[in-house]
Amino acid sequence: MFKIKKRPLKPAKEPQLYNVLENYTDFDPPGNVMVCAMAGEENIEHHAKVLGESYEIPLEDVRRLLTDGGLYAYPEAGGVVTRGMFVCRIDPAGQAPKQTWVLDLEQTAQAEQLAKFSDIPLAEAVERVFYRGLPGELQERLTQKNLGLDYSKLERSVARGGDIRYIDFRKDWSPYFKRKCSMPDGSMVETGGIGEFAELHGITVAQAQTLMEQGGTLELEDGVLACQVINNQPTVARFNAKQYAKAKELMESQSLHVMDALSEMALNDPVLMRALRRAERESSG
Repeated sequence: MFKIKKRPLKPAKEPQLYNVLENYTDFDPPGNVMVCAMAGEENIEHHAKVLGESYEIPLEDVRRLLTDGGLYAYPEAGGVVTRGMFVCRIDPAGQAPKQTWVLDLEQTAQAEQLAKFSDIPLAEAVERVFYRGLPGELQERLTQKNLGLDYSKLERSVARGGDIRYIDFRKDWSPYFKRKCSMPDGSMVETGGIGEFAELHGITVAQAQTLMEQGGTLELEDGVLACQVINNQPTVARFNAKQYAKAKELMESQSLHVMDALSEMALNDPVLMRALRRAERESSG
């Protein structure tokens, strides 16, 4: 007799977290944020799970904040305050989308001082400190419905979702939006979380984390990874062994720093530059 083979069940697809992404990471801190928004209904359980994992906040606390709004002050570590504050703002009138962000230690101190000396609630001070640090263009867009987006130019699947229901202002490296890495042939490869980036380049997560936070270079068997950190945002490029060898020659002949030598080498590599220009045209078009 023939046995009937059952098809393996496909793993359940995770709910979509963001479908509108606006990149402001090139602006000066503290306004160098990625605007991650959702046009459509919020899956609060999934939203809370992701934010809780990203910011190391207990799930129950995140769920409460996403439901009621409010502030979460990170507990002290060894009697020392090492992290700032997580914030969820919900418009009482229901006109503006829900918004979340994280204040660093300096911003948190500014908010506490503002609340004390201006005799206003801490929640109001936190909002003032955060919004005034954003780029002027983004501040203006936040006063407009749906960030001033022209829905006729959005993908149909996004436009059908309706109004933007929530915005997460993020600076972390997240699996839920992609960052690009320039490869030796000039192509741009997108990766999400730090684990995916490490797997792509055959390095450990710890090595990837150090590279993203501190910048510099990391030698590989077949070349090198180079990372520049500008405004707390990493920009990464990978070079093959031949390209790295040319950069080393420039280091010796012109007494250049390794990062300067890699940049000089790339600028004089016609194949690499053609590919990068093509990628820029495609992304802007």
